[in-house]
Amino acid sequence: MSNSNESKESRISVKDMAFVAMFSALIAVCSIISIPIGEVPITLQTFAVCLAAAMLGWKRGTLSVFIYVLLGAVGVPVFAGMSGGIGILAGPTGGYIIGFIPAALIIGLAADKWERKALPLTISMVVGVLVCYAIGTVWFMVVTGMGIGESLMLCVVPFLIPDGVKIALAMILSNRLSKVVTL
Repeated sequence: MSNSNESKESRISVKDMAFVAMFSALIAVCSIISIPIGEVPITLQTFAVCLAAAMLGWKRGTLSVFIYVLLGAVGVPVFAGMSGGIGILAGPTGGYIIGFIPAALIIGLAADKWERKALPLTISMVVGVLVCYAIGTVWFMVVTGMGIGESLMLCVVPFLIPDGVKIALAMILSNRLSKVVTL
């Protein structure tokens, strides 16, 4: 028999499930809004991933991103351009999608550890997005055979300013929401 305290701690509540599902859906909706500029489109996924992790913390935030990726992997059209399937993850941009999971973990850990304070949370969002860039760019290079310079120019440089804006918006929104909403 297991200890009742241990059992209660390991369970996820209905409220937690609802928030995880809600943020998974938010990431999916934000991916639909897509501006194609080459191999990697500009979407609001980065914003939604940062917001989910900042609001939900590392366990629920990472779980919401993982569920989003899993839904897309099994074919639900939740990725950019309303696409889905394992082929998208195996394709040139798949590493960026997979990179959202460790990004959410980094952001969520910082949100929990520093109680959503602005500076540590902003730094964690920047680090999380950089980790996503690193994973995605390496994967892009493996799939396409392109070199580091060309891959960075195609897949990272055009996104630096838009992702900076998304990080700032996620930071501001999470900071304000966390003062009025208890998740």
